[in-house]
Amino acid sequence: MAAFYTLHPQTPQQRSIASIAQALTNGAVMLYPTDTVYAIGCDLNHRGAVQRVRQLKQLSNDKPLTFLCSSLSNIAEYAQVTDFNYRLMRRLIPGPYTFLLPATKLVPKLVMNPKRKTTGIRVPDSSLCQALLQTLGNPIISTSAHLPDLEDLELEKAALFDHLDKLVDIILDDDQEMGYQTSSIVDLSGKTPEVLRQGLGWEALESLLPAPAL
Repeated sequence: MAAFYTLHPQTPQQRSIASIAQALTNGAVMLYPTDTVYAIGCDLNHRGAVQRVRQLKQLSNDKPLTFLCSSLSNIAEYAQVTDFNYRLMRRLIPGPYTFLLPATKLVPKLVMNPKRKTTGIRVPDSSLCQALLQTLGNPIISTSAHLPDLEDLELEKAALFDHLDKLVDIILDDDQEMGYQTSSIVDLSGKTPEVLRQGLGWEALESLLPAPAL
């Protein structure tokens, strides 16, 4: 059975956060709430844990994984950021956006797209996620908890917990309603931004993108 933590959504208990961060450092895989949906995650730098996440999601190694960073300056450690992309992301983060960017050498090969050498990064608008990131000191893998064998996209929280109880090491509950809307995804790896998915925050993103050429 997974270790279960109930955390305050705005001021998560630091002792619990420290225990969770230590477990992640040691290779734990967790189920946790983000500012969009519940996610499965682990320490970006623990290869064994990343591989377990891939197995849970039934993802081949050529499918990239998104991870959470704490800030824009933190993103710049793991991705190449142009001046335009910097200005765009600064207007949007923290928030429900996934940015596809050229990866730096700090991104493990097991996480990035092996052909394009790109990576997906988010800066969540979540006090709980930010507390974990700050305490852990590393980015955290963030992939939707919707597993291939879960047909109901709007599975209730209790049922999700029950389903994953024996598959993950840690389950976090912020005692809030579970979100079902995913992030907006924008590819910033090319010359111009390309929206790959319209999700939460789409209106704000659309207003900042350059008008398409006629």
